[in-house]
Amino acid sequence: MMKLHQLAFLASLFLLISCNPPQKEEQKPNILFIFADDQTYLGINALGNSEVITPNLDKLANSGVTFTHTYNMGGWNGAICVASRAMLNTGRFLWNAKKAEETLYPTMKDSGQFWGQLMQKAGYDTYMTGKWHVKQNAETIFQTMADIRPGMPGTVPEAYNRPLSANDTVWLPWHKKYGGYWEGGKHWSEVVGDNTIQFLDSAKNRQNPFFMYVAFNAPHDPRQSPKRFVDMYPLENIAIPKSFLELYPYKDSIGCGPDLRDEKLAPFPRTEYSIKVHRQEYYAIISHMDEQIGRIIAHLKETGQDKNTYILFSADHGLSIGNHGLVGKQNMYDHSMRVPCILVGPNLPKDKKLQMQVYLQDLMATSLDIAGIKKPEYIDFTSLLPMIKNEASPSAYPEIYGAYTNLQRMVRTENYKLIVYPRAKKILLFNLNDDPEEMTDLAENPDYETIKSELTKRLKRQQNLMNDPLDLHPYFPDYF
Repeated sequence: MMKLHQLAFLASLFLLISCNPPQKEEQKPNILFIFADDQTYLGINALGNSEVITPNLDKLANSGVTFTHTYNMGGWNGAICVASRAMLNTGRFLWNAKKAEETLYPTMKDSGQFWGQLMQKAGYDTYMTGKWHVKQNAETIFQTMADIRPGMPGTVPEAYNRPLSANDTVWLPWHKKYGGYWEGGKHWSEVVGDNTIQFLDSAKNRQNPFFMYVAFNAPHDPRQSPKRFVDMYPLENIAIPKSFLELYPYKDSIGCGPDLRDEKLAPFPRTEYSIKVHRQEYYAIISHMDEQIGRIIAHLKETGQDKNTYILFSADHGLSIGNHGLVGKQNMYDHSMRVPCILVGPNLPKDKKLQMQVYLQDLMATSLDIAGIKKPEYIDFTSLLPMIKNEASPSAYPEIYGAYTNLQRMVRTENYKLIVYPRAKKILLFNLNDDPEEMTDLAENPDYETIKSELTKRLKRQQNLMNDPLDLHPYFPDYF
């Protein structure tokens, strides 16, 4: 028989075990991906533009890691966002993503290869709200959705070729009669904010971690926002870009003339007044979106979910809004190809800026890395985590590649950029260290012939790697 003290010990042991049950395996981190549309890398105050007011994105940048040289590869048609989002959600480089869109989407969907499906298979509850613009129904990719939006809000003729003068006030950002972002009664950016907060509330009581794909249409045109945001930007405080031109000399041969929808927004030739107004409206809708992002992050903190959540922020591409005489994003200049890229989360450094060149679609591979998912072989892009852990680590990309239809090609190193216009039979070369605004073409300078030749070789190598269908040799037989 057990003695009394032995029984007492067993009883206390049983009580200890019952009060402290075995701990379940540590939950994977949540991942909140926030995506803007048309937001250039200079669309955040903390990243170098003192004109734009973005207190919440500034806090985000100060709370994590920013990759300052993050790029989109370009697009195969005027809607650059289609190619950008195809690359992002399939993990494939530009021309591989185009092939996937044309022939592989049904097979990919059935085998669970899209980003949201990979996260679901790894045990995540997946959610999507806002702009999708991928040629595969979001309903087949995510478990929960709300207010899936098209490529852009509806627009009207009054939003184009304006303003012609200070008296041209037919179309104003806060006028709700033209629909657009106001369609449905509440601004679409506010709807995205509301939907995200609602899902965060429901996620508090879920067993699984969440993966949220929160995609704003802002700041894509029609750039509408409440009047108080426009009033934050008096026209006299808006600067004209250093690279402003009335007309870009190669606009027609590169597909950026009056026939391109984006370029029709402002009058030809460009005027300083019209560009100031477009930049005012661009900044205003960014600030309005920034307020919604602030609401989301505040709610994340109020519920305590921020402690186990990674926030990834970027945009699908940039925008010209007056630089080089251009308004849209269908060009190879940094203002249109370079985007913000911010990562915040457990164990990530704070207020750190890394300058290695990367692609925004690397965020897809990064999320898999965060979630502990082995990257499938078909994914071309690379996780950013190794570069964060070892900032001395080089970029996975020796150069950055860019393309727009069959009319433009680009290759960029840390020091130089080469742009090729086949139809114009023109090559441009910029020294990015001395000329970050890309205003002084050195292609005909004999002192740079060696660099020009080296970059053409790099571009040709990238074309081979990317399965680029364009043969540049007939246009430039001496270089390609």
